[in-house]
Order: sequence, then structure tokens, then C-alpha cells
Amino acid sequence: MMYEYNFEKLEIWKLAIQLATRVYETTKKFPEVERYGLVSQLRRSASSISTNIAEGISRFSTKDKARFIEIAYGSTIEVMNHLLLSKELQLIDEGELLYYRKAINELFNKINAFYKNIK
Repeated sequence: MMYEYNFEKLEIWKLAIQLATRVYETTKKFPEVERYGLVSQLRRSASSISTNIAEGISRFSTKDKARFIEIAYGSTIEVMNHLLLSKELQLIDEGELLYYRKAINELFNKINAFYKNIK
């Protein structure tokens, strides 16, 4: 078996990867005019969540770890904001938004618990 990094074992990292994957799939359906606007913003903020979790876990100090987890939390909020805008612009429907609300709520709660645990 290939070596598995510590961050790959974290449930919050796995959930963040699932969220980013779904965001990439969803934004494939967005109009071409949004390619460098909302699509780019949504994809970058979604991929930032798992990236910051991974980077934070690699830090030696608790303060550094906590800071990167805070950034991941902020990126999660940013994704939700972009999705709400996407709904207002009729780029996603209510059902898709509901899926994201549930997924993001679960991720929020787990990131928050993880943050409290390392603080």
C-alpha cells in the first residue's frame, strides 16, 4: 500500500474533498460567461478548504494548526455565500442548494469541533 499522509485520514479533509468535487461537477453546468467569475471563485474557495486543512495539519505549533483550520472554516463560509448567489442567479435550483446546505453544515460542525480539539 502507498503511504497515506496524516491529513488524508481526517474526516474533515475527506468531507472537504467531497464538497469540492461536487462543486466542480455543479459548476460544469454554469454558463461560459461565468467561467472566470463565479465558477472560478466557487472552485477556488471550495478547493481551499481541504488545502488549508492539509497544510494546517502539517504545522508543528498548535497556533499555526489552529490558524489554518480557521482559514478552512472561512473558506467554507465563502463557498456557502457563492452558492446562495448562484441560487439567486438561477444557476442552481433549490434542491441543489439544500444538498449543499446539509453538506456544509456537517462540515462546519466538524471543523469547529476539530478546531476546539486542537486549541
